[in-house]
Amino acid sequence: MQAEALGATIFGCSGTVLHADEARFFARARPWGFILFRRNVENAAQLQALCAELRSAVGRDAPVFMDQEGGTVQRLRPPLARDWPDARQQRGGARAVWLRHRLMAAELRAVGVDGNCAPVIDVAGPATHPFLQRRIWGADPQRVAELGRAAAEGLLAGGVLPVIKHLPGHGAGNADSHHDLPRVPLSLAALEARDFIPVKALADLPLGMSAHVVYDALDPLLPATVSPTVIAHLRGALGFGGLLMTDDIGMNALGGSMAARTGAALAAGCDVVLHCSGDPGEMAGVADAAGQLEGAAQARAAAALAARHDPCAIDIAALEAELEALSGDAEGQV
Repeated sequence: MQAEALGATIFGCSGTVLHADEARFFARARPWGFILFRRNVENAAQLQALCAELRSAVGRDAPVFMDQEGGTVQRLRPPLARDWPDARQQRGGARAVWLRHRLMAAELRAVGVDGNCAPVIDVAGPATHPFLQRRIWGADPQRVAELGRAAAEGLLAGGVLPVIKHLPGHGAGNADSHHDLPRVPLSLAALEARDFIPVKALADLPLGMSAHVVYDALDPLLPATVSPTVIAHLRGALGFGGLLMTDDIGMNALGGSMAARTGAALAAGCDVVLHCSGDPGEMAGVADAAGQLEGAAQARAAAALAARHDPCAIDIAALEAELEALSGDAEGQV
């Protein structure tokens, strides 16, 4: 049986309800998934309805993502979710990180969201930009890998697809890619000794997000998202076999039109283009340039969805109590 033809895209929408013109566009473009932001969140009932409308527009149970890291990057906030600390402030070790993400998954699933653009598996270093520093578990790459694994497994246990980011490692980047193009001047040996360790350790996970970062040792001209050389290294030497989505294609680290960025990312080896703003004109250009999921990208997309499952029932109060006990243990500080 031939697989359903889906667009190689993940799109956002403009507000708290799905407008008729948006629904018609999504029905034509058939994006693989969707992503939501604070602009899309009003209350639990509204968010559940919006997720249902998005899936109805494409006629299937499409994944709906959010960035719910905790701290400065969390789209759900009280009363829809706990006020999670930044990763750097989390205490209690791997078990606490698993509990945190299992509870986070329950919050996301309760409003219809089943994908989380987390965990961040970048490694902190001397050049790490402040926008990223607080979102990183620490400077020890083995520890980052351990905690990243715990976070991903907590999300998966709760029926939420994790997206490890930013591949192959943003920690040594010297700028905020929302505004500028970061560059990493480190040698390949230095990258392999630190930044690439968590990526290699978590290469079996189902989804990852590319970094809009130039790695001089691999490709001094192009950022990873649009670099065939960097993505070949990610797939080959680092062994990442999951679905690779771009970071937001609209970020200022990239140049050219949205269509040109889209074409370059897919030609370089990304599987799916992430476009977040909900701007209808930009989305139309991205959809036309992206075309459909095919071949290996289609297979990786199917494998990613196969990792999504209904969560088992849990005792929320018991998990909260355990997390509180572990997080209050200074000896177990992350």
